[in-house]
Amino acid sequence: MRKSPGRRGPRERLKERGTESLDDAELLALLLRTGARGRPAEALARELLGGAGLHGLARALPAELERQPGMGPAKAASLLAALELGRRLAQRRLDTGDAIRGPEDVFRHFHARLRDAPHEQFHLLLLDGRHRLLREVMASQGTLTASLVHPREVFRPALREGAAALVVVHNHPSGDPAPSSEDREVTRRLVQAGALLGVPLLDHVVVAERGWVSLREQGELEALPWGQGPARG
Repeated sequence: MRKSPGRRGPRERLKERGTESLDDAELLALLLRTGARGRPAEALARELLGGAGLHGLARALPAELERQPGMGPAKAASLLAALELGRRLAQRRLDTGDAIRGPEDVFRHFHARLRDAPHEQFHLLLLDGRHRLLREVMASQGTLTASLVHPREVFRPALREGAAALVVVHNHPSGDPAPSSEDREVTRRLVQAGALLGVPLLDHVVVAERGWVSLREQGELEALPWGQGPARG
């Protein structure tokens, strides 16, 4: 299938009008460069996007992409690398030493990374006495349950790093950040453990495609003061 003589390809339109003039499939076609036999790169790109669009493609596993006709290990790797670069560019990441001022900082740090994750991930932000970031740790991956997120696994790295407080965050692959009853139960257990160990839990933030919810703001945690001063960067 050849493009019609009057229709310019994505590369030509990009040079003339810039990247913003191209739709998602046209940009994806430029990454793929070639299609399959009898099918140009743009047709392959539109098939890959399907009905789920870029967010659906971002959730694809390498093996799933490689099985598509016209793809293969090299194209799949290039595509996933480009999607990861886009995620990193979109993130407003917290660096070591940055003060966390509230749940919105946590959301901005994690949203681009977690919104397309196919499974729930449970992360810890370990903080010093002024609520500045010491370290980030992924504690578990899978459906969030009280048995999966045991206080021992949460507070072991906090004690090892000498953290003065911590924030926990997990994602909802469904796209809805509304906390479940299990989310609330896990939060209560972690609050109790933190009080006993002297490492208070400042917040539990649920991140999803459609936003975030702070269990602290919903009254599930004592409203301890956040660190002062803006985060760097």
